[in-house]
Amino acid sequence: MHLLRLTAVAAAVALVSAPLQAREITFGHVGGPDSLFSDSANHFAELVNERLPEPYEVVVFGSSQLGTDSELLQRMRLGTVDLALPSTIMSSVADEFGLFELPYLIQDREHMKRVEEEIVWPTLAPLAEQNGYRILAVWENGFRHITNNRRAINTPEDLRGVKLRVPQGVWRVRMFEEFGAEPSPMSLSEVFMALQTGVMDGQENPLAQIAGQRFQEVQDYLSLTGHVYTPAYLTAGRRFNNLPDEIQEIVIEAAKETQAFVYEHAARLDEDLIDVIRQANTEVNEVDTSVFIDASGPIYEAFANEVSGSQELIDRVLELGNDS
Repeated sequence: MHLLRLTAVAAAVALVSAPLQAREITFGHVGGPDSLFSDSANHFAELVNERLPEPYEVVVFGSSQLGTDSELLQRMRLGTVDLALPSTIMSSVADEFGLFELPYLIQDREHMKRVEEEIVWPTLAPLAEQNGYRILAVWENGFRHITNNRRAINTPEDLRGVKLRVPQGVWRVRMFEEFGAEPSPMSLSEVFMALQTGVMDGQENPLAQIAGQRFQEVQDYLSLTGHVYTPAYLTAGRRFNNLPDEIQEIVIEAAKETQAFVYEHAARLDEDLIDVIRQANTEVNEVDTSVFIDASGPIYEAFANEVSGSQELIDRVLELGNDS
């Protein structure tokens, strides 16, 4: 009996003194090492890990290490990844997210903040949740521009015949088809090789993604079209929802706080990265966007006709753009 008591005490002491089993909160994204996605995710991880108690820790996997955007969405549904940072691909989750595929709809980041409050949270976030995804915060992918190896793009006519990589989003494809390009969806991780080998003539992305993926090394022209502003959504899946409520609250609070860093850092990158791209001997040209805006009417009309309730969303976004 004495021996049994000693054994029980020893086992209890060992249990108390053993290190807690780490619980990684996995966060996957497709951005390269120097991209806005990478900087945003790393800032968030540093912020949240200062607050999380043991054994919890957010661990970031960039550069598509955990998969493409579509694979990350699937893995969040399956419960093998906690967090991801989808952008354009959210229009495949719910058609209404295609709102952010419409050209020249979002004017600037202050406009986007109003759209987030008035449209993303009350309308779009619940649609994502109905499909198994929980948006925790709205960050940024950015204002998108065109690079290619054929010619400088100054008008939609200049896009005719250009094989253009686009992300997975039906309305991005249809927009560039309307402009005259030959768009093809492709995962970001495959784009550099496609440009280098000539499989694709060009692509379109924010400056932070262009420079982060080193596309300027294999592209002759950068045209500052600013044709679409794409948000990025820090999104959680089923495994995150099984975490204790207090852990979820810490993560969500840090995610929302990170937005201020994201917007400030993105604005600075927009200024700094043009010179980085020029230094790679990529020709940079400003664009009179009015000709692209004039050519955008059919895309708005098609979206309004095909996505139920979208005309009201478009009208509200435009109204918010007029707010001072």
